[in-house]
Amino acid sequence: MSAPLPSDAALLGFARRALNLADAPPPDLAPITRGGSDRVYRRLTAGGSSWIVMQYGTDRRENASFAPIARFLAARDIRVPVILAEDAARGLLVLEDLGDRDLWSYRDADPAVRLSLYRRTLRLVHRLHGLAAGDAAVRALPLMDPFDAAFYRWERDYFREHFVRGVCALALDPSEAAGLEAELAALAARLGGAAPCLVHRDLQSQNVMIRDGEPVLIDFQGMRLGSRLYDLGALLYDPYVRLTPDVRLDLLRDYYDLSPRALSWNAFREAFQEASVQRLLQALGAYGYLGLKAGQPDFLAHMPRGLDHLEAAAGLAPRLDHLRRLLSRCRRAINR
Repeated sequence: MSAPLPSDAALLGFARRALNLADAPPPDLAPITRGGSDRVYRRLTAGGSSWIVMQYGTDRRENASFAPIARFLAARDIRVPVILAEDAARGLLVLEDLGDRDLWSYRDADPAVRLSLYRRTLRLVHRLHGLAAGDAAVRALPLMDPFDAAFYRWERDYFREHFVRGVCALALDPSEAAGLEAELAALAARLGGAAPCLVHRDLQSQNVMIRDGEPVLIDFQGMRLGSRLYDLGALLYDPYVRLTPDVRLDLLRDYYDLSPRALSWNAFREAFQEASVQRLLQALGAYGYLGLKAGQPDFLAHMPRGLDHLEAAAGLAPRLDHLRRLLSRCRRAINR
């Protein structure tokens, strides 16, 4: 059983001591709602300045990884929130306040502005992906379990349980289920053949804050070793935003041009589509779980675009006939 979270009074006391606000007028503590996270965020305002207080439970191992990973990344010039104080025993952090503008906030901005922010984000993420699995400092990090055959299997099972069965209300006959499993297991094996590096794992537009025109990564506590293309799929096929195919391809080419040419452009692009399929399986499973099981129905609104993206990525990836047929059935079931 997890320990109870500290009260607001205890949280406020910790923050005031950490920030030397004991003699200041009573500060304001306002809640901030962020996605499907089990962490609680509050904005502390006092004397014209503001900070973010993050409060997390200890029942999820990844929560305690936030602070050590943040310090590791900051030391390598990968922009993350500055940690000002920590009480690891109670799961409390005081962070710099990055404001309220994330990459998602620019979804309707001038195309040139939005494109510039995406390119800056890709350069930042490219530095992250340059941190290879063989680095001793990387091996010492408290990372989550790596992307491997078992983890990819968990993601596709999550998709079948919470999206195919939960949202689409479809049951697969044994032959169809076996064909789909063989197809997705082979896709996972191809992804697993890439050299692993550090990946964010949830690199969507609401996890990239924009501070003074530059991207800052947040919600990276689930970081693990895996394929860099999974992160690129999360960002460029993000169901929260709509990028045209041409813009998506241009941004992918920007990232490719930063990288050593281990693959030809055509092979890189094909591998990207496959990794995007894998990521979108997880995303649609998560929307189904959060929307139908976890009492957060707002996530169901993201499923139509998520399905659009998954159909688009699957249509550009080879060897996914079973998945494409299943997605057509899901669309018909949802539209009934």
